[in-house]
Amino acid sequence: MSRIHSTAIIDSKAELASDVEIGPYSVIGPHVRIGAGSKVGSHTVIEGHTTLGADNTIAHFAAIGGSPQDMKYRGEPTRLIIGDRNTIREFTTIHTGTAQDDGITQLGNDNWIMAYVHIAHDCKIGNHTIFSSNAQIAGHVHVDDWAIMGGMSGVHQFVRIGQHAMLGGASALVQDIPPFVIAAGDKASPHGINVEGLKRRGFSAETISALRQAYKVLYKDGLSFEEAKVAIHKMALDASADAATAQKLTEFHDFIAASTRGIIR
Repeated sequence: MSRIHSTAIIDSKAELASDVEIGPYSVIGPHVRIGAGSKVGSHTVIEGHTTLGADNTIAHFAAIGGSPQDMKYRGEPTRLIIGDRNTIREFTTIHTGTAQDDGITQLGNDNWIMAYVHIAHDCKIGNHTIFSSNAQIAGHVHVDDWAIMGGMSGVHQFVRIGQHAMLGGASALVQDIPPFVIAAGDKASPHGINVEGLKRRGFSAETISALRQAYKVLYKDGLSFEEAKVAIHKMALDASADAATAQKLTEFHDFIAASTRGIIR
């Protein structure tokens, strides 16, 4: 029995693994590749130069691989690359990249993308992220591994969201969130370290304590941004006997040091 519904429209140039399932009235374009074990619901459109890896689940009425919503776009053959084991729910939109960036929008593996999410052109999404319903991110946004986006949240273009960070529901984010930090608010501001999330992911008590101290240095001790960077770098060096803690403090420091939009304060 065919795994492709008789009402689906599959371009003859599309490349689909033999066990891919395509639901009723879905449309698959000529430059699309879909890996083994993936399932596409009904009334979904996958177009553009789009590659999906293995074991992805795309729900009904999603629009994947559409042209970027960028007025500078002139039809260049930019791309969307999606990894493995992602769940993308109803009415989600994900666009290809633009020539003004590297031309690629990219999602990693094991991401959970809920209904009505929008992921714009040139975004880079890591692994194990969660986008709650109606989270919206503008072009060129980077979201690192294990980050969580609250429902109805909105993110300005070019913002970076660090690993294990969490953005609260209905928040507006216009600057970078450092790794491990919780942010929330109409204009998102910092609200401590994502302690519960870190515990669930196996962080030691020592590492969590050190990250809380780094947060205090950055946000509570009255230091200038430059002074805080120096102090956190020293904390990472002093923690070298505990490799895991030193690594996470270094990642915290390197993220804030590399920020070009500035971090939430």
